[in-house]
Amino acid sequence: MWENIISVIEKINNTLNGIVWGWPVIILILGTGILLTIRTRGLQVKRFGDSLNTTIIPTIKSLGKNKNRDDRLHSVSQFEAFSTAISGTVGTGNIIGVVSAVLTGGPGAVFWMWVSAFFGMVTNYSENVLGLYFRKKDKDGHLSGGAFYYIAYGLKWKWLGYLASIFCIFAAIGMSGVQTNKISGTLAEAFSRATATESTQTIRLIVGIVVAVITAVVIIGGIKRIGRVASMLVPFMSLLFIIMAVIAIVMNIENIPKAFALIFTKAFNFKAAGGGILGYSFAQVIKKGMARGVFSNEAGLGSSVIAHSASETREPVKQGLWGVFEVFFDSFIICTLTALMFLTTFDLTKLSSDMEDSVMSMTMFSTNFGGFGTAVFSIILPLFAFTTVIAWSYYGEKAVEFCFSWLKGGKTKYAVNIFKVVYVVLIATSATIHSELIWAIDDTFNGLMAVPNLICLVALSGLVAKITKNYYDRKKGREVEPMLSAYEDMNAEFAEDIKTENAAMK
Repeated sequence: MWENIISVIEKINNTLNGIVWGWPVIILILGTGILLTIRTRGLQVKRFGDSLNTTIIPTIKSLGKNKNRDDRLHSVSQFEAFSTAISGTVGTGNIIGVVSAVLTGGPGAVFWMWVSAFFGMVTNYSENVLGLYFRKKDKDGHLSGGAFYYIAYGLKWKWLGYLASIFCIFAAIGMSGVQTNKISGTLAEAFSRATATESTQTIRLIVGIVVAVITAVVIIGGIKRIGRVASMLVPFMSLLFIIMAVIAIVMNIENIPKAFALIFTKAFNFKAAGGGILGYSFAQVIKKGMARGVFSNEAGLGSSVIAHSASETREPVKQGLWGVFEVFFDSFIICTLTALMFLTTFDLTKLSSDMEDSVMSMTMFSTNFGGFGTAVFSIILPLFAFTTVIAWSYYGEKAVEFCFSWLKGGKTKYAVNIFKVVYVVLIATSATIHSELIWAIDDTFNGLMAVPNLICLVALSGLVAKITKNYYDRKKGREVEPMLSAYEDMNAEFAEDIKTENAAMK
């Protein structure tokens, strides 16, 4: 009976996924990025240096220094907001997702992931700018924002804002399922290799329960605890992966030219080849590259903006520049290293699209580093996945909060608490589900979540350009009224805060 239910779910999802990730949405994703690039005058290129100089560089310089934070807004630091957002994007999609894209779409999919990321940098920037501009404070002073906020209060389509929040809730549950499934699969595979045990379902379930319990402990503390945990784990796990990937690529340095040749030549492979991994059409290559690219960097989904909106910064553009670096780091560094590591390690003519992506990802490490590589992979992937799980719990929580904001007498909190319980329970159960199905379902949820967000970004692209110009005009010393919030009271409050900060720095 259970197998029949799964079969029906697969058929329904395949049909819906074909619609959601059809050419109209692919064109909408690329078109939105192109439009925003034009409206912001190539901001992801023109202001890339500014992005580094105002985000990660000063953060690195300030490590270990005490900072007095203004807690009136119950906010998190810019770096904690970024860490939460990047922990939501840097997940299994950066390793297993890239491997899956190459296995199912061929090496050319990597090129389209880069294309997605290039335009995704300005898309993510725009999401953050609008998220901070339209965020609101609740009665306790907590800041909340996200795609559903700028859809409801910027575009003024509340019905679409509610729909976006519903899609976000399902996407959050789906994303946690994917990540937990990959954690359990990775650790079960490592255990199986170490003990020569074939049955791993029990191990998967145990891992799922452990992840669920740890997640529950973290998310009870809200965005501040999530931000602190993410800010500790993200630098460690990212650095460990970068070091291992670079070493592996250097070990296979003679295969680098061939890897790049495959990426570029197969990116425009209009004709199907003679079967195997390279036997996919041009459309398949683009779709797999774009879908996995969006799954990885989340630009266009309107997800990471939820974390960025909780930042203490008053300047929408400043937090927007974190979004530029976020997509660059996620796709052009982490995903590219994964792709090169995979393509320089294996002979693709001996692989097939039906190979298990998680197994091939672990094999990639074990082939280069032996048992040590398996052990490191068994540490890196769970960390990548776990930080994504806790970040998306916050995204789902905020979506529930918005979706049920019409409830009176503080009853919205009940809805949020119910979501947390369901989220934690489903983490445990998803550990044992067939991985391809759960990945495909979340692909569908991501696509559904992206559509209303992209429509709004197109409609408000002029406002993004206006806020951006306002910020850089003020940086040049021009006397213009700051555009910090869509609401007069918050705009005046934030403007006064900036004046105070500037006076203190002189």
